[in-house]
Amino acid sequence: MLLGVNIDHIATLRNARGTTYPSPLEGALMAETYGADLITLHLREDRRHIKDADVFLIKQALQTRMNLEMALTNEMLENALQVQPEDVCLVPEKREEVTTEGGLDVLSKQTQIAHFIQELSNANIRASLFIDADLAQIQAAKDIGAPVIELHTGAYADAQGCIEKEQELHRIKQASSFAQSLGLVVNAGHGLNIHNVTPIAQIKEIKELNIGHALISQAIFLGLPEAIKQMKKVMQMARLSIGHQ
Repeated sequence: MLLGVNIDHIATLRNARGTTYPSPLEGALMAETYGADLITLHLREDRRHIKDADVFLIKQALQTRMNLEMALTNEMLENALQVQPEDVCLVPEKREEVTTEGGLDVLSKQTQIAHFIQELSNANIRASLFIDADLAQIQAAKDIGAPVIELHTGAYADAQGCIEKEQELHRIKQASSFAQSLGLVVNAGHGLNIHNVTPIAQIKEIKELNIGHALISQAIFLGLPEAIKQMKKVMQMARLSIGHQ
């Protein structure tokens, strides 16, 4: 299982003081060095954390690959075509939200999303859709030509009590199996940390997890290298346990 390290909140900390540090570029390179399989970052419309210059600098320096999260707007499409990341993850975006709330509504935006997927594909950029663990949304993603989906794990991460958490986990398992049966690559992310990641990492259909806030939070106390090492170890142990079940 691959680990995408989201570095958005290194930029959040930098921007809080209006300084040039901590550097998202330095964070991205350190994450690569200590085990990240890819670097994820979200260039939001309001530029609240990652800035345009960050994206270009990081793309030029990466040795792995960039997963650029972006809203479904023409400005962001043009930006992605200039940056040329290996992957683009299309996400819903609202100005007032603290972080991404829920998945993209593919069913109501099929024509627009299909256009974005085609434009990105023409530029050799792989498109992913950040969606809820909903079978109808997954089918719609397949129907419009998406090669990859990223399942929103926020409802699972925020679930209160064992019963609710098990229900959300079941939804993700069912969605992952269904998506793989359609030939889609399945990734996942949102709200994952070392305490809740194991059941998600044990879902064999999921190929990649994108984790940011928890890693950057742990890095305050442990340092980024140790935080990444810790997360990778938990993920690897979870994958190993599949074969022993």
